[in-house]
Amino acid sequence: MKHLKKHKKLILFVAVAAAIAVVLNLSGRMREKGEKISDTEDIVPLNRLIDNSMSDTPHTKKFDAAIRRFIRQWDIKGGSFAIMRNDSLLYAKGYGYASLQDSTECDVKHIFRVASVSKLITAVAIMRLNETGALSVDDKVFGEEGILNDTLFLNFRSRQTDQITVEHLLRHTAGFSNPHGDAAFNPDLVAKWLKKDLPLSMDDMVEYASKNRLRAKPGGWFDYSNLGYIVLSKVVEKASGMPYERYVKDSILAPAGCYDIHLAENFSEGFKENEVHYYEVREAEPVPAFDGSDTLVMKSLGGNNVHGLYGAGGWVASPVELLKFISAIDKCAVKEEILSKESIEFMILSNKKCRPAGWSAANSREWQRTGSMAGTSAMIKVQRDGYAWVFLSNSSSWIGPRLAKQMNRSISRAISRVKEWPKRDLFELQENNSKNK
Repeated sequence: MKHLKKHKKLILFVAVAAAIAVVLNLSGRMREKGEKISDTEDIVPLNRLIDNSMSDTPHTKKFDAAIRRFIRQWDIKGGSFAIMRNDSLLYAKGYGYASLQDSTECDVKHIFRVASVSKLITAVAIMRLNETGALSVDDKVFGEEGILNDTLFLNFRSRQTDQITVEHLLRHTAGFSNPHGDAAFNPDLVAKWLKKDLPLSMDDMVEYASKNRLRAKPGGWFDYSNLGYIVLSKVVEKASGMPYERYVKDSILAPAGCYDIHLAENFSEGFKENEVHYYEVREAEPVPAFDGSDTLVMKSLGGNNVHGLYGAGGWVASPVELLKFISAIDKCAVKEEILSKESIEFMILSNKKCRPAGWSAANSREWQRTGSMAGTSAMIKVQRDGYAWVFLSNSSSWIGPRLAKQMNRSISRAISRVKEWPKRDLFELQENNSKNK
């Protein structure tokens, strides 16, 4: 009888061990496939816990008026602004219209395409992979010893292509030429060169980059490259073993407390909940759809393959969640950061021979990241005085990327005239909401 009991216990132990093994194996396979294991669907994103009324204060009336003058001056249909100091969110508000068609006014909840602000997100993903040992910024990208050593990417046209490193891509010094214009925005020309049909995939774009005749030796000439950051998106996938968006959401955005940042969709029927409508300059004309169909559409509504920009320009977000993200990668010790001090210093390193990684401009005192495309203007600024702010709009301007300079000047001036911001931290709303569940 005792022997039988021991035998039953042994069988039970083996069964439990087998069940655990199955679960662990399933979890491993889920991670390999890039599927999300942790359930965060019940977490309410920060931008949905705040509304415009929370920032209606007597001290900011003149600031509001200045922002409204700015969007009228530059014919911006709608915008959203948020500011924090020492990692505390002080103020957040939407201005103008999220959609003129149904007169929906912009509120904090609305999300916008962020264009090249996406590069900052991608750079952080790369630095995180560098910290975990999944890759090194010194690793070669192409070639048999490179990260992207798939057969598809080994047919070089330039002998030095296998000398391109991850850091070269981060700092726009890979040496890519542009015989067909900006490859990210001229898919028809790239497709003809590759002898492929539209739409082009991420792998198609990486193949094009690998076969691109280099303009300069890798590591030397700076030439701003959307193509380089699409290649980095593939590097993220290869190094992590997960789809680009899944890795960024699970390993970068969720740990930072950001749950309403997504890769964009190209056509309005695929827009995310609370995503704004986009508006181009009055002179803009329809173009053929990115997918090769005969349909004529506006660039902001299917003419550009925004989703296919991936880490170069494909994300949508709200200002408050972008600030939550910034609070996790700045040098302020108030909030827990997702990158080491060394990684942060690497990203902002900037001199005559070296440009910042992810940021568009950086020095020891201030950092900036701008973004612009049809229907979108965006800016992040981290100031020397502890303030950081984000402004996103759903409209492009006739001066194109130069709008960022006007945005910086007008908003910085308006901020300097505010004598007293609310003494609070709106970030805590999300923390308190999670505790109450």
